[in-house]
Amino acid sequence: MKSICLSILLLSATALFAQDYNDLPVPSKKQLDWHDTEYYIFMHFGPNTFTGKEWGEGTEPEDIFNPAQLDCRQWCRIAKESGAKAIIITAKHHDGFCLWPSKYSKHTVRESKWKNGKGDVLKELSQACKEYGLKFGVYLSPWDRNHPDYGTPKYNDVFVNMMKEIFQNYGPVWEMWWDGANGEGPNGKRQVYDWKRFENTVKQYSPKTVVFSDIGPDVRWVGNENGIAGNPNWNFLDTVGFKRGLGAPPTDTLNRGNYWGKAWMGAECDVSIRPGWFWRESENEKVKTPQQLFDIYLKSIGRGANLLLNVPPDPRGLIHPADSMALTGFKKLRDESFAENLLKTANTFYQFSRKELPEEKITLRSMDKENQSYTVNLQNFIVEMAQPTKINCIILREAIHLGQTIRSFRIVMNNGKKVVKEISGSSVGRKRILTFKPATITSFTVYLEDAKGMDNVINVTAYLMDEKLIEK
Repeated sequence: MKSICLSILLLSATALFAQDYNDLPVPSKKQLDWHDTEYYIFMHFGPNTFTGKEWGEGTEPEDIFNPAQLDCRQWCRIAKESGAKAIIITAKHHDGFCLWPSKYSKHTVRESKWKNGKGDVLKELSQACKEYGLKFGVYLSPWDRNHPDYGTPKYNDVFVNMMKEIFQNYGPVWEMWWDGANGEGPNGKRQVYDWKRFENTVKQYSPKTVVFSDIGPDVRWVGNENGIAGNPNWNFLDTVGFKRGLGAPPTDTLNRGNYWGKAWMGAECDVSIRPGWFWRESENEKVKTPQQLFDIYLKSIGRGANLLLNVPPDPRGLIHPADSMALTGFKKLRDESFAENLLKTANTFYQFSRKELPEEKITLRSMDKENQSYTVNLQNFIVEMAQPTKINCIILREAIHLGQTIRSFRIVMNNGKKVVKEISGSSVGRKRILTFKPATITSFTVYLEDAKGMDNVINVTAYLMDEKLIEK
């Protein structure tokens, strides 16, 4: 498979004139790290793996959990080989069963037959993640259908103490995932969650952890479980007046973000490789194909969001071969589609829109590292091929450490003096993957037509991929 890749570092213009970016939301250091993680694995695992349920009742006997061949190193090896950079595990789902021997529950691995009550999934997984260089994240459902204190103020103490156990015994924890579900507990009561206290606990005991929920504070839900980000997708959200769960912003707002939002909050796209979140034997033939996963990739990461792909272990405690084969194929498609740089000799220019700056073309330098330099106030960004070249994919990236500023862009492709294709869009963000029917071109121009503040394109690449993979 052929590809063409133009990777450029835009010249810093800060010496020419100053610009105050303080009025724009910008990501924190840990949010930037989250954006760079890009693709990672979700693992739904617990009693539901053995019962076939999606939501357990909390009354399941602990002995039902017995993954006799559990191998977290296998999980991490497969995740690593698929290109994932982290794993998030359901340490406690709504049924209340804890995958670690928590001192604050009697519904845990300690009460099961697995390893004679001496097992600890979180310990094994956190150690395996360190061995394979993966970040370790924890899904911890506030809802607990088993705990006797649920529905009373005491349960907030329980939840805080569980987080402390996790941070102190299994850290570092890269992401804490809070589900918005809030149903009844075993006493028929609903819990009034002390969210502020929960957030403060994370800040105190694990300040580098990013927190996911409907309204962050660090990462937002994308508003669906299909793995699809909005188009456009803004890394901003207004959370004033909203609550987690039923009081969350409308799903369309979560999907697209707020154009004029006050808080930086990237979208995380969660989706399962199977129809359900927990493993079922009946779904072994229904695993998503590599092509389906690639399409989700284009509609999540390709729209500036992150992709959280659920790959549930089976009752043995292993990733099923059907899932691992799909992941291998998914990785192969990405590698083939975005492999080879054939534009090392291309001529690349840009023109400033500021009148006091030169109007002639200015040659750009090649780029070794991203996010180290940027430009401002571009009008035209011009790429001249060394020879006529067929492409069907262009990727734009912004220097998001300065914020998400581009509001509208247009790309015009030429073969000689003839315009052969024109595409347009609005949001760019960390990565914007644009695919289209193949066109043979000699040049293309990126017009940055509208920006909130300064436009900060940091990287442009172009490829020729398998036509069957173009976004549907």
